[in-house]
Amino acid sequence: MADFSIWVIFSNLLWATRWTVLLSLIAFVCGGMVGLFILFLRVSRVSVLEIITKIFIEFFQGTPLLMQLFLFFFGLALFGIQVSPWLAAGLALTLWTAAFLAEIWRGCVEAIPKGQWEASSSLAMSFIEQMRYVILPQAAKIAIAPTVGFSVQVVKGTALASIIGFVELTKAGTMLNNATFRPFLVYSMVALIYFCLCFPLSWFAKRLEGKSDVAAAR
Repeated sequence: MADFSIWVIFSNLLWATRWTVLLSLIAFVCGGMVGLFILFLRVSRVSVLEIITKIFIEFFQGTPLLMQLFLFFFGLALFGIQVSPWLAAGLALTLWTAAFLAEIWRGCVEAIPKGQWEASSSLAMSFIEQMRYVILPQAAKIAIAPTVGFSVQVVKGTALASIIGFVELTKAGTMLNNATFRPFLVYSMVALIYFCLCFPLSWFAKRLEGKSDVAAAR
């Protein structure tokens, strides 16, 4: 058995952490763009579009992320489409993130008083102009805290990508455990790294939420 010092184990986990961070960023940024598009369709007042987006959101919110990863990685292969663990994980996490962000942002948009819609309509603004110039700037202030808070779930969700062979932090921990037979040490380090990634985001989200509550009280 190879001689793995604590530093060697930790450095290997840190090396794998970059893929966790990169996958999280891809899922959050791409999911945010898709989620914004879904949001526009969801609040468009076009019944067909609302039904389609509601089905999309219900599917990705109502099924386990693990199953969605399996569908993208193994399911597409049944149709002759071979995808890498990177692509499967990126697609699954992006759509999963988009479904949740779209619903979070929808709640923020609906929190804007109807008078804002009516006032902008009286100025002959189109739906896109209403969203761009009137509704979204106000909704964004409400959405910052829950959006940052959800980013923690995205980071933790990347751990499930290990099940399809994507070598991120959790997968690297499993591989190192199999090589060292030191599960407590290895998984303690994995947990510590996840904590270091997620705690600042949770703390920042709570700070933003506290500030928004104070502003609302005023």
